[in-house]
Amino acid sequence: MPGLFPETETGGRVTVMLAAFEGWNDAGEAASDALKFLGTQWGGEKISTIDADEFYDFQFTRPVIRRNSSGLRRIKWPTTRISKASVPESNLDVILVHGVEPSYKWRGYTAELVGMAKELDVDCLVLVGALLADVPHTRPIPVTVSSDDDLIRESLNVEASTYEGPIGIVGVLAEVGQLADIPTLSMWAAVPHYVGQSPSPKAQLALLNRLEELLRVGLDTQALAEEAEAWERGVDELSTEDPEVAAYVRQLEEAKDTADLPEASGESIAREFERYLKKRRKD
Repeated sequence: MPGLFPETETGGRVTVMLAAFEGWNDAGEAASDALKFLGTQWGGEKISTIDADEFYDFQFTRPVIRRNSSGLRRIKWPTTRISKASVPESNLDVILVHGVEPSYKWRGYTAELVGMAKELDVDCLVLVGALLADVPHTRPIPVTVSSDDDLIRESLNVEASTYEGPIGIVGVLAEVGQLADIPTLSMWAAVPHYVGQSPSPKAQLALLNRLEELLRVGLDTQALAEEAEAWERGVDELSTEDPEVAAYVRQLEEAKDTADLPEASGESIAREFERYLKKRRKD
């Protein structure tokens, strides 16, 4: 599987900004959980935050009160945290952006993030999201990668997104990044809509596995893989208790398996058509 920066394997350091936002862009919190995982595994250290008062409606995204390590109750405000980590045994530095989708001033918010990316000499912006979809929990979670950047599409053999419709902060940040001449790509995990609540370890694992391929890094995901297997077994048990849900899951499985058949691909259909034309000419 091609990586993002194959030409830099023997060169200098590369800086990638990874961003995920809780809320509309984050089904099952798979995207934000994936970034939390990376921050923990790579020892990310906070380097900045974005002022919450400027961008959030606290009646919609409410602060919470919790006890800190000293046992004192403290208010935790919604915010955007920016951390930095150097990936061990690699030439890769990572800027991790994790926040709640803001309520106001999206253009100002995304401009502030892109300004930080410029100051930190970010070479590429990777936006991570998760959406609810008609996919079965029993099959591998699909992860779609797209980009409007010609070089990234050629390097990774991916397509530009064809989606049209409402977008979240991830879509806005993707366009602002491109306008600022930062190579940008988006990756989305498809979470089964009938089990879209948090956590979604199987979708989180799918995103992390794709990031491993893109960034050409190794991650210790064994514990998460076990969580994903336990999650799938739990959903299996719940679905078998309801005949309607079980029938719906079988329907999704059949649709997925049919779409994945080699003969269902456009390339295969084209080859079959060519063979048909040749045979017809001979006849």
